[in-house]
Amino acid sequence: MALRRLTYRVGYRCLRLVGAIFRLRMRGVKCVILRGEEVLLVRHTYGDRRRWELPGGAIKRGESPRRAAAREVREELGVAIEDWRELGDVVVRSSVRNERLSCFTTRVGKLELELDPGEIAEARWFARSELPARRGAGVKRFASLTS
Repeated sequence: MALRRLTYRVGYRCLRLVGAIFRLRMRGVKCVILRGEEVLLVRHTYGDRRRWELPGGAIKRGESPRRAAAREVREELGVAIEDWRELGDVVVRSSVRNERLSCFTTRVGKLELELDPGEIAEARWFARSELPARRGAGVKRFASLTS
């Protein structure tokens, strides 16, 4: 387990370095998973490990954004969700890369999570009115779009 977490951390830093040199363009997905008035957020084992974010990740070559959303949630959270509603795309620009994120939402009832401990340190449900102060870009905006 410790080796997998280390691999994610080293890989993350390498991607940031390569991105800073070559200004990479990335395609990814973010998933707004709602349970009643709560939003599911995760903390990764790499990057800023204190920051809460929406689950998601990179889109693989030839993969549709909707399929990527289902795959990422299955890999990170251990749940199969196929019923996604598209929210739209957002472009995130940083000093390291430009990233186009396709955003999706779904509503769930009771959900038994099986976190990938190599990638996800913690997952927690938050009331929309009590989203954590230390969160990734767009969490509050996407959560409000799903009202």
